[in-house]
This record gives sequence, structure tokens and C-alpha cells, in this order.
Amino acid sequence: MSGHNQFALLRQRRFLPFFIVQALGAFNDNIYRQAIIGLLFYLGVSTEERTLYTNLAPALFILPYFLFSALAGQIAEKLEKQKLIVITTTMEIVIMSLAAIGFLTQNMPVLLIALFCTGLQSTLFGPVKYSVLPSILKPEELTGGNGLVEMGTSISILTGMIAGGMIFALAGAYGPIVAAVAIIALALAGNIAARMIPKVDAGAPELKLSWNPISESLAVLRLAKKQKAVRNAILGVSWFWFFGTILTSQLPTYAEVNLGGGSTLYIFALALFSLGTGTGSLLCEKLSGRIVEIGLVPLGAFGMSAFLLDLYFARTGSVTATGLDVAGFVQQPGSWRIIIDLLGIGLFTGFFVVPLFALIQSRTPKSEMSRVFAALNIQNSGFIVLAAVLGLLTQSLLKWTIPQLFLALAIANVLVAVYIFSIVPEFLMRFLSWVMVRTLYRLRVKDVEGNVPDEGAALIVCNHVSYMDALILSAVVPRPVRFVMYYKIFNIPVMRWIFKTAKAIPIASPKEDAALMQRAFDEVDAALAEGELVCIFPEGALTKDGEIAAFKSGVEKILARRPVPVVPMALKGMWASMWSRRDTRLGRMRVPRRFRAHIEVVAGPTVNGEGSSAAALEAAVRRLRGDEA
Repeated sequence: MSGHNQFALLRQRRFLPFFIVQALGAFNDNIYRQAIIGLLFYLGVSTEERTLYTNLAPALFILPYFLFSALAGQIAEKLEKQKLIVITTTMEIVIMSLAAIGFLTQNMPVLLIALFCTGLQSTLFGPVKYSVLPSILKPEELTGGNGLVEMGTSISILTGMIAGGMIFALAGAYGPIVAAVAIIALALAGNIAARMIPKVDAGAPELKLSWNPISESLAVLRLAKKQKAVRNAILGVSWFWFFGTILTSQLPTYAEVNLGGGSTLYIFALALFSLGTGTGSLLCEKLSGRIVEIGLVPLGAFGMSAFLLDLYFARTGSVTATGLDVAGFVQQPGSWRIIIDLLGIGLFTGFFVVPLFALIQSRTPKSEMSRVFAALNIQNSGFIVLAAVLGLLTQSLLKWTIPQLFLALAIANVLVAVYIFSIVPEFLMRFLSWVMVRTLYRLRVKDVEGNVPDEGAALIVCNHVSYMDALILSAVVPRPVRFVMYYKIFNIPVMRWIFKTAKAIPIASPKEDAALMQRAFDEVDAALAEGELVCIFPEGALTKDGEIAAFKSGVEKILARRPVPVVPMALKGMWASMWSRRDTRLGRMRVPRRFRAHIEVVAGPTVNGEGSSAAALEAAVRRLRGDEA
């Protein structure tokens, strides 16, 4: 749909330094945490002591998220964001210097104190990590930018775990020195990159800080619930962390008991999941057409469950073979099915979570963004702890095997997804419209991103060719659009649910229903007053011959009440496509010869709405369409 490549962001200063900072931070955190485990093996501590430390370490790391996320959200809202990133990366240098002392002296209490401080530093960085993206990216770049961040985070976590785990295995007696040097060097590199990030204005510089962690935590959680779609997107992200925590925490034992391998096979399984997640994250922009396409969320949710369910059936019990490395595992019967399942789970996880982050960013005011992400961090940490506890209880008390736990998680994932989509049907509506448009048409877009304003009210005017016009435009415009449509089209079975969920505005002629027409004009004015995009088809009906009919005066009445900018658009190729009036009613009931027709949406430069006439707007749309009906 567009020649844009999201990887072009990695060549731009507005994005690249930030991407490097967040990737290095995740990489360094995981090197540090795995190196602590490596040190325990190096010191030869007892199994009981090692188990104590490995369970205590995650708790220490996540505790600051509960205690300080609300304060971190306020700070991220109040301070200029580039300055705050420099402060947090400077904190990382100090904390890693303390951790280096712990490694060099082989002092476990010092390492655990530094780990708590690392959690504190991550808590402060968390709200700014995602709240900064809407300030440095255009709305149509949000999905691609979030995809890159998620890909970078997944790969950094994986490589950090591998590198941290290998330090003591390769360096031996020099392991403490190598670990100390590595974590300080990475912290310094992150701080240097942070200083290259351009200035990003504070969201709410006048905000007064509240130091009460309990009351402020409740306040930011309430703030995150203001919009139903945002609230449930946050719930979806937290469920992603719950799902991922249960899955990845079981992989070490799953690799040993059910796959017949050890730590190498565990890393291989984790790598498959991480690579799948990174790939899915990157594909989101291509699949979404560079808009915040929350229709991918249901696709991701049900894909996660489908592959996890197949993983259960692929290996329901333990194996007789033991001590397998990756090559030995690949040669075992059924191994490729497991490999594909792990990749598939990760792939659809990427489809699930990236649009949710983009939705939160696109629907949240910039003055509240950091505090909303602070609320997300509080909720995420709670779901992570819950996942860890449930994972232990189901195996210790209920005696579930790991495949049985995977089966329960697959079923629970479907139930949670259905719950979220039933509360906010917009997710499912977008999924259905996304599937319909990409199944029925081959779509090309020209100049829409550059001409539709990133924010604020605007009126889109477009020619009206088929019953699918509104769905097509909603699939290419990078912001939510309120469509004004003829009430008989609005009331088409199945489509009515989609249009109603999208908050379309039905309208009739004054002869048919004068009251409905007046309500429509009032609703259009209210939507524009709220800074929304509204799209109308000024012809008033579908074209009967493929030509553009005269624009009616209704558009002039809208602009007389609210003179907002106008974006002319044209649909090209739709007359020869499915469900235009070129087909008879009987013809529309079959699969037409023009299935998967090539169509195009073209946008023109914004027109000043004040004083614009219907005839002038009609001429602008005619020029955009040209001779191609």
C-alpha cells in the first residue's frame, strides 16, 4: 500500500538513538541477571541457596514497579523527556558500577541491592519509553515504530540472556571481571546514545508531584480507565505479560522433561519464541497499512491460542531421549511441529501486542501519556506476579504437567480475548473490516498520509461508488473516522454492526426523515467540535453510472456551522469492483468476476473550509479521480 519502509526510521536521528538506548538497556539488564546466576554456579553454592537467590532476584527487580511507577509517571510527565532519559541512563552507570563491585568481590547481597536499584531505574524509564514515541513519530509511523521497539526488546532480551549465561562458562576465573566490565561498558554506551536523542517536550510541565505512592497509584489507574478502548488495551498488554511469563518460565523444565534436552535446548526454544515475536512485531506495519490497526489484535489472540493448543498435542508427555542438543532434537520425530508452534506463538503474540501499544499512544492525550503508561507498568507487574504464582500452584498443588498448563493457558487466552472484544467491540469490528477489505480488493493508497492532518478536526469529502466505500477509507486513513452515510446502507445486515461500532452517523433526505437528517447534522458538528475526523459522501447516494454526481449543499451547511479544513479524496477503480451498482442485486449475491479488483484511494491538499462551495469541492474530487471510475 505504501513504499515506506519502517526500517528507514533507523536512519533518522529522531528515532535511532532512542531505539539504541532501549535496546541496550534490555540487553544489559538481562546480561546482569543471567551473570548473577552464572556467578552462583561458579561459586558452587548449594541447590537450595541457588533456588533462594533465583526466586528472590525477580521479586527484587519487580518490587519497584509496585512502589514507584506512579511517581515515575509524574516525573516523566513533568520533565523534558530527553533530559529524563539521560538522567536514567546516568543512574544505570552508577548502579552498574555498584553491581561491578559485587561481581569483583563476589558479594551476593551487593548484587541483589544493585538488582533492586536496576528495577528502580527501569521503573523510571518505563513511562518515558512508550510515551516518547507519539512525540517523535507521525501517527502513521506508530505501528512501525512500536514494531521496531518490540523487535529490539525481544532480540535484546534473548541475546542478553545468552551472553550473560556464557560469561562464566567461557571466561572461567575471569568471569567476575568480564561481567563487571561488560555491564559498565553497556551502561556508558546507553548514556552516550541518550545524549544524541533530540529534545522532546514535557507532556505536563506544570504538573505538581504527589509523593504518596498509594493515592497516586490509584489516581493513575483511574486515569488509565477514562477511555474504554484504552482501558481494555492496557488489560490486553497486561495479559500479554501474563501469557508470556507463564510460557517462558516453563520453557527450562519443558526443554528438559518434554523435549529431552538441557539449557541449550531451552535457549533454542526461547529463541524461537523471541524470533517469532520480533517477526510478528515487524509485520504489523505491513499488515496494517501504516494505520493503528487494532483489527490485528483478535487475529493475534486466536493465533496464539491455536499454536499453543497444537503445542500441547505435539508433545503431551515426557520423552525417553535425554541429553539432546539442538541438532539431536531436530532429528527427533515431531520436532519440526514444535519448532513451528513456538515460532507461531511468538508471531501472533507480536500481532497481538504491537497494535495495543499503538492504540494507547494514539488515543491518550500527551499530557497524560506518561502517567497512563505508569498505570500500565503497575498492572503489568501485578499480572507477572500472578502468572508466576499460578504457574507454581498448578504444578505443586494440582500436579499439572507443563503441556497441561499450556492447554489451560490456550483456553484461558481465548476466554480473555472474547471478554475484551465483547466489552469493546471496536476490536472485532476492525478485524472484520480489515479481513473484508484485504480479501475483496487489492488496494493502493496515494498521498493520504501527507494530506490528512495528524490531529484536530477535519472534514473528508469523497465520491461514493460502492457499499464498501466507508470500510475502504477507514482502512487507509491513519486516524479514526466518523462516517456520515445513507441510513439504508447503515442498516445493511452485518454491516450495520460494523458501522454502529465505528460510530458512523446515519442520514436521510428531508423527504424521507427530516428529524434524522437534523440529528445527523448536529452529530457531525459535535464530532468536529471534539476535534474528530468526519467523512461525508456529498453526492448523497451511490453513483448509478460510475460518474460523479453533483455535490449536494449539505457539505456547505456543515462548513457554515463549523469551518474546519477539508480533505478531498477520490476512490478509483471501484465502479468495476465488487458491490457497486454496476452489478444487479442478484449479481451482488454471487462472487463477481471483479473479485480482488485493483482499487486506489487518492487524497488531495487540504482546502480551507471557510467559504468553500460544494461545486469547488466536487471539482477537486473530480481532478483527483481523473477518468478512472
